[in-house]
Amino acid sequence: MSPMLPYWILFLIPAAGVLSQRRLTPASRPTMWWLIGAVFTLAIGLRFQVGGDWGAYLRYVDQAAAMSLFEVLTHGDPGYYLLNWLAVNLGGNIYWVNLMCGAILMSGVIAFARRQPLPWLALLVAVPYLIIVVGMGYSRQAVALGFVLLGLVALGDNRVRVFVVWVLIGAAFHKSAVLMLPVAGLAASQNRFASLAWGGAASLIGGYLFLFDSVDQLWANYVEADYQSQGGLIRVLMNAVPAVLFLLLNRYMRLSHAEQRLWWWMSVLAIACLPLVVMSSTATDRVALYLIPLQVFVFSRLHLIVGDTFHRAYIVAGVVAYYTAVLFVWLFFAVHSDWWLPYQVVGM
Repeated sequence: MSPMLPYWILFLIPAAGVLSQRRLTPASRPTMWWLIGAVFTLAIGLRFQVGGDWGAYLRYVDQAAAMSLFEVLTHGDPGYYLLNWLAVNLGGNIYWVNLMCGAILMSGVIAFARRQPLPWLALLVAVPYLIIVVGMGYSRQAVALGFVLLGLVALGDNRVRVFVVWVLIGAAFHKSAVLMLPVAGLAASQNRFASLAWGGAASLIGGYLFLFDSVDQLWANYVEADYQSQGGLIRVLMNAVPAVLFLLLNRYMRLSHAEQRLWWWMSVLAIACLPLVVMSSTATDRVALYLIPLQVFVFSRLHLIVGDTFHRAYIVAGVVAYYTAVLFVWLFFAVHSDWWLPYQVVGM
């Protein structure tokens, strides 16, 4: 079997949904999405020696096994350590942890995709980088991103407090998630002063709990050390392209006022990452992971800028072709893609 075939199968699942003329009944949709989520969760959770940080995550399991529950809850990134601690104490291993991480990520991805006008296309956009690279390579940040996606669904409905809660939970898995908290205040569309105050207070609390004690270490590791993230500029550009499209075309995308403000600010942040990536590509690259939902949101709505079905079909086909190329280029030419190849399943 080709070492890349499983990744193409994952990509073809939503591609088939995009191309299919059949429409699911309202009663069958939850079951279908549950099954799709289960397939992707199993692919993420049962992988074997896939992802650049595989060895590091094995060490997390060993560390959690030697810790008490109090030590787990007071350690940095307590959410991820708690998952490892629970897995070990229930007789599990790294695959239990990865399955739980995959389930959280896919819950966020599917909840977010189902809110878009073309859910299958939204899922397709998420597959090459968000699911395959992040979900199978950066477990802690993948979980944080899953919670951020749930938060973005809430924020799109102007539920600021729910967004803050989801982001704070995500920050328990990876501190960097707290950087999304100011978005709550920026994107508020009703009772703006109260929302800004709430978002600001939550940012300070989140920063105090998860980030401030690590600022010196993070600055030294990501900025002063001048680490270079291979492909960081390309990934930042991948967010900048839909950001520019949104800023130019958002009035045609049939958005509520809350959605328009939210994604306007997300677009501005994505463009702001372009000069920052020159200063510190690794730090900016990791922060830009939380802006990947912009790709899913914009490209699953891009067809709305035209009125006739014929031209909409061409735009959808163009998005499918673009992300087919993204997956192809990453698999064949990315510097570190060999850490994902071949895709292997535990026990095989």
